[in-house]
Amino acid sequence: MSSEPSSPPYFDPPCGPITGWRDGEVVRATGIPFATAGRFQPPVAAPDWTDDYAATTLAPACPQGPVPFLDDILGTRYGELPGSEDCQCLSITVPAGLAEDERVPVMVWLHGGSYTSGSGDLAIFDAASLVAENRVIVVSVTYRLGLFGYLATGTGRPANLGLLDQLEAFRWVQRNIAAFGGDPGRVTAFGQSAGGDSVAHLMATPEAPSLFQRAIIQSAPLGITRGRHKMSRAMGIAAEAVTEDTPAMEVVAIEDKVSQVARKYGLIAAMPFGTQYGHAPLPAEAAIEDAWNVTAPGIEVLIGHTADEARLFLPRSPVVSRLGRVPVLGTVAIRSINWAVTEAVYGRAARKFARRHARAGGKAHSYVLSWGAPGNFYRAAHTVDLPLLFGNRQTWAAAGLLTGATWDETNAVGRQVRRLWASFARGDSLGESGGIPGALHYRSV
Repeated sequence: MSSEPSSPPYFDPPCGPITGWRDGEVVRATGIPFATAGRFQPPVAAPDWTDDYAATTLAPACPQGPVPFLDDILGTRYGELPGSEDCQCLSITVPAGLAEDERVPVMVWLHGGSYTSGSGDLAIFDAASLVAENRVIVVSVTYRLGLFGYLATGTGRPANLGLLDQLEAFRWVQRNIAAFGGDPGRVTAFGQSAGGDSVAHLMATPEAPSLFQRAIIQSAPLGITRGRHKMSRAMGIAAEAVTEDTPAMEVVAIEDKVSQVARKYGLIAAMPFGTQYGHAPLPAEAAIEDAWNVTAPGIEVLIGHTADEARLFLPRSPVVSRLGRVPVLGTVAIRSINWAVTEAVYGRAARKFARRHARAGGKAHSYVLSWGAPGNFYRAAHTVDLPLLFGNRQTWAAAGLLTGATWDETNAVGRQVRRLWASFARGDSLGESGGIPGALHYRSV
């Protein structure tokens, strides 16, 4: 990296020269293409370049529909980033003032959004605090979603294209990150919700231990990833109407209809799109545990969930809303439903994953995050880890999830969560157990 404070930061990785930009306590290089792909085609590594690449524009989002309830809860706004099918880009946030020969841990972020929404460069995923406070590099990955990335059809259209995009991103990091001051031997994959599910499933690929040495799996819905074959097949039939030429926003509209086909399949339909077993790069469902066991000794895991995951989704259920209005009993009923759904979708499966990982020779810690804004209905709901890890007062000001807490209160806990995540990424020992009083506890498995 160029060291003249007045000049734009310049990097010279194997992919080709890159100019980034300074932003307070961090340096950024944004919207770097790591792969290219035609619609419904597997990705190939982006070709190298010789001219200087100005990495000063945020990565576009994969085309997607609005999710109004999430905008209210997270304070996001639909259309914040332009949409493009050529979305396979990554953005790098580096601490300012790294020495020439300094090599710091790298954390590669995979965003959530049920495999149908979200983007690596949304403001709520701003890694500046995590990077500046802890001297780590964060790489944020944008990948294909929904019908563009996650559904096979009977006519041979492939599944798991978004997962293949993510693999290309990790290969890019291995090849190029040293030029930014990153240590390719200390890479941590971390993701929340569908992003956590992605991290877990990347671990089933034989290549995984050569791409990342640690994994933080946050609120992955591992309890609903099995037994999806019939649902995916029915969705695939409904998706045949989409062709290579269907306009992108028409594809998004059809995606909504395809999701409705899943409704009769029960709890697994809560996330209709997702990784599909038996399609590259994943083994058949019956062989997934064996695939995980093979890579376990090479990857250290921190896996967990929030204490009240289901509270994010409960207000959307008419039955639960009616229940909530019943004095006393309503509160008890909501607490019971929250516990049951949190356990079924997240808790039990996360603990099982950690135990299997440890039995197979890997190191695993399991955590539960219990912090929530005082007096807020959502409490420690799904996504509450996001404001603790990312963003700033401005990006989270309108988030219903944080109503009742001042930014100073949120950030005081956030600083400790960021320190813990970075400590794990550095390779520090977490010990047998530990945590953040009143906010998070973890234990070795």
